[in-house]
Amino acid sequence: MYYFDKRLQYPVKVDAPDPVFARMLQQAIGGVEGEIRVCMQYFFQAWGARGPTTKYRDMLLNTATEEIGHIEMLATAVAMNLEKAPTALQEEGAADGVVGAVMGGGSARHTIEGMLHRHILSTGMAAFPANSEGVPFDMSHIYASGNLAADMYCNVAAETTGRTLAVRLFNAAHDAGMRDMLHFMIARDTMHQEQWLAVIEELGGHEGALPIPNSFPQSAEHAQFNYNFFVTSADGSVPEAARWNSGPSVDGRGEFSTFVNKPMGEEPVLGPARPDSGAQAEQIADAPI
Repeated sequence: MYYFDKRLQYPVKVDAPDPVFARMLQQAIGGVEGEIRVCMQYFFQAWGARGPTTKYRDMLLNTATEEIGHIEMLATAVAMNLEKAPTALQEEGAADGVVGAVMGGGSARHTIEGMLHRHILSTGMAAFPANSEGVPFDMSHIYASGNLAADMYCNVAAETTGRTLAVRLFNAAHDAGMRDMLHFMIARDTMHQEQWLAVIEELGGHEGALPIPNSFPQSAEHAQFNYNFFVTSADGSVPEAARWNSGPSVDGRGEFSTFVNKPMGEEPVLGPARPDSGAQAEQIADAPI
């Protein structure tokens, strides 16, 4: 059950509407790095969370709900940036002080070409759940594995790419209100990165969490390959020593080493095709072709 408040989580102000920047903001809504992605990821992780304690589920639900507020802020920002956008080629952007300032005195044609046409044709100058190219977010980047540690690493990746996008938007923004909003959103991305890493630390840090799932006994693995870095260079040259190919493993249970990759199996030879498989007769016959 969820509740809403008509007030925004953080103020959204636009002094100089910029329809091209509205298009860029769509990436933060419906892009693979965007807020719909993390919102749905955290919700589905929470709804499927199992364990003797509910604190991780509660934490995920709180953060997922916070992300709804971020989507609302961004959608509001998109709409506000579109308020003075031209809707026809006959409108001269230079005649409108706002659009003219955005486009450096250019025409409405140039403004419209830089906009998402769906903002004109489909939404009536409002945001929609898609990226900056107008491609709808399809939920294919939602990671909820049922393994708490695996999900936390996925969340760190989601927040780092989201913060990278927010920084790029900040660098592209010229409006003071938009930069202020992005200051806030970048700060929240910082917190969420720290938050997910704190869960991993609480689970025992990288040493305790790895390998994932830690419930599978490593004694059942081929231990000689646990910590080998496979070198696949054509000439078999060995790379210089680095953290991932020499010294103690991150989980503290082994030593990294370098293995020059070579075939350990045989050339695969498949049996003939089945008579009812629809293959050619030469494939079905048990003889060389």
